[in-house]
Amino acid sequence: MKAFVTGVGGQLGYDVVNELNNRGYTAVGSDILDETAADCEYIKLDITDAKAVEKTISEVKPDVVIHCAAWTAVDAAEDVENRPKVKAINVDGTQNVANVCKKLDCKMIYISTDYVFNGQGTVPWTPDCKDYAPQNVYGQSKLDGELVVANTLDKYFIVRIAWVFGVNGKNFIKTMINVGKTHDEVRVVSDQIGTPTYTFDLARLLVDMAETEKYGYYHATNEGGYISWYDFTVEIYKQAGMSTKVTPVTTTEYGLSKAARPFNSRLDKSKLVENGFKPLPTWQDALSRYLKEIQ
Repeated sequence: MKAFVTGVGGQLGYDVVNELNNRGYTAVGSDILDETAADCEYIKLDITDAKAVEKTISEVKPDVVIHCAAWTAVDAAEDVENRPKVKAINVDGTQNVANVCKKLDCKMIYISTDYVFNGQGTVPWTPDCKDYAPQNVYGQSKLDGELVVANTLDKYFIVRIAWVFGVNGKNFIKTMINVGKTHDEVRVVSDQIGTPTYTFDLARLLVDMAETEKYGYYHATNEGGYISWYDFTVEIYKQAGMSTKVTPVTTTEYGLSKAARPFNSRLDKSKLVENGFKPLPTWQDALSRYLKEIQ
């Protein structure tokens, strides 16, 4: 199997390439950067350039495109001057990739987010729920990207994830460890509920999917139950052997963010097992393995 992976400069794309390599598959990676740390044949590519996307992917002739590239700066997406770029990357760029996949008749895996929903209530969102109501610009752009894929292709996987962390990039865990080293106390929101996703584990699942034709919408986070960012931080410090005090606050008390954040990021992952896919390990186990990688 030959896979073309976009966004290999990010947390997920980096791990997807490693997983493909570990299984003996051919990985060709792309990103907008001049070079990459990912271990693969690398092609610099701006996914907003339709002609370049068609030329590059057509020459590679992949069996699957795993589309990890995205604008993910949620707060910055709210700035009026950034909105055209967010759309260009997350919607138009995704359309460019999907168009080539259709032309080549290859599979496409699109990475999405719980932000496509309204983030309210306490009931976990199911993969095939169409009750969309994004609460911010980023969420709307990812939903529009989903619709592009679903309306263009038959051979697609749309995989929604949440609370992502990986070795190759910035994330919540790295931030909290750094803050904990310089502060005796941190305030963390306790009314936003979800489950973390370790890109190392997710990459394994995505390659599992690429090996099948079990197309459709899926949710994928680590197992281990639904928690708050406060709960996550407490466990991070516990496993990292840090004594920083963690104080729970509400989203309103915390303030700060430009973009509305979902209170309910619970994702129902039962469809994975129903379709024969192996669930991800618990987030507690994932955190333990991750800390060993970065410390």
